[in-house]
Amino acid sequence: MSKNVVIIGAGAGGASVAAEAKRMDPSLSISLVEGGPYTSVAA
Repeated sequence: MSKNVVIIGAGAGGASVAAEAKRMDPSLSISLVEGGPYTSVAA
């Protein structure tokens, strides 16, 4: 059974959390939600 994770805030912190969560459990489905016009691309 796949787990879904939603991370609010796609800046450096959110992207780092997403990368670490994926490393810990590659089967996770991760979505980043950002309210601003820019998201991090260097996590």
